[in-house]
Amino acid sequence: MHIGTPLSPSATRAMLLGAGELGKEVIIALQRLGVEVIAVDRYDGAPGHQLAHRSQTIDMTDGNVLARLIDSEKPEIVVPEIEAIATETLLELEAAGLCRVIPTARAVNLTMNREGIRRLAAETLGLPTSPYAFADSLKELRKGVEGRGGIGYPCVVKPVMSSSGKGQSKIDSEEDLAGAWHYAATGGRVAKGRVIVEGFIDFDYEITLLTVRALNETGQVETHFCEPIGHLQVQGDYVESWQPQAMRPVALNKAREIAAAVTGNLGGQGIFGVELFVKGDTVWFSEVSPRPHDTGMVTLITQRQNEFELHARAILGLAVDTSLRNPGASAVIYGGMEGSGLRYEGVAEALRVPGTDLRLFGKLASFPRRRMGVALAEGKDTDEARRRAKQAAGKVRPVK
Repeated sequence: MHIGTPLSPSATRAMLLGAGELGKEVIIALQRLGVEVIAVDRYDGAPGHQLAHRSQTIDMTDGNVLARLIDSEKPEIVVPEIEAIATETLLELEAAGLCRVIPTARAVNLTMNREGIRRLAAETLGLPTSPYAFADSLKELRKGVEGRGGIGYPCVVKPVMSSSGKGQSKIDSEEDLAGAWHYAATGGRVAKGRVIVEGFIDFDYEITLLTVRALNETGQVETHFCEPIGHLQVQGDYVESWQPQAMRPVALNKAREIAAAVTGNLGGQGIFGVELFVKGDTVWFSEVSPRPHDTGMVTLITQRQNEFELHARAILGLAVDTSLRNPGASAVIYGGMEGSGLRYEGVAEALRVPGTDLRLFGKLASFPRRRMGVALAEGKDTDEARRRAKQAAGKVRPVK
């Protein structure tokens, strides 16, 4: 494809649906390649709004509103960056030839909720997953856990549609069921009242395998893999990530086979964040996001082309390079308080930690567990990088 000049009749125009910290980095990557970008989010002043060529604020779950905006802006490319989108509308618009959805409208629709992608992975592709069941009520949840052939305890309950651990909890006994149901049923972004319950896997570690589908020199799609990313989650939300995560060769090959199978079925071009559980040489599929992954922010300091650049290049049909430059790590900086327009102290001290960098996202509003920034660090190995990243993150102090 050709790339035109932004803000001119020749412009190559992309619309980002979701303009948080990940969308912001995708915007930067696209703009560096000469793409005109419209950033869309549900609130004014989102991080990506602050640098896009144009910004729009709408309810992206309203299909009519979304269709009118796409008709008005006429982007060639629509890049969903969050789950809370009227994906049925994207299916209709793509089928009518009105826009190209990344990676495909079908992929976005399937992965917007855990039910679609879990049924695809386990029932269609036959990939190894944890045992699971779906429930629309506390009664169904109880049956799914305690009934004949049920999941049993311990288990994990999640909304079928959420992100960053929202609505997710581990339950160990019958006493936890009602609270877990209420938390999950009210914690989803769009689909209220339906949950997935999963058997708890006693894994050694979990990884994100960033998987890129990009065109080669003959115009055929090839699959590329970044080095595996290890990560630590607290309450279902990522707090640290590091790259590379050491893996046995057999487990790494299995992880790549699983990632290739699921992304190959979803199709299209772009980057996918494939989440996997690993124990010894056994690997289970967990989830997949058809876009850059929050744990992949570590690639901003580890790879020759970070995950956002890889996504942009793959979208545009350009060559990609997933090679690792050096080991590295990321550590989250939380808001720590309710407030707006925070200031950040300790930035200079944080950047005096050797081999570090920072990303402050520019979010207007804060709450205690809201991710407001991330510290990045390189090192001779991931242990050193993790120490440096956590040290740097700990020096940044949000204040009112």
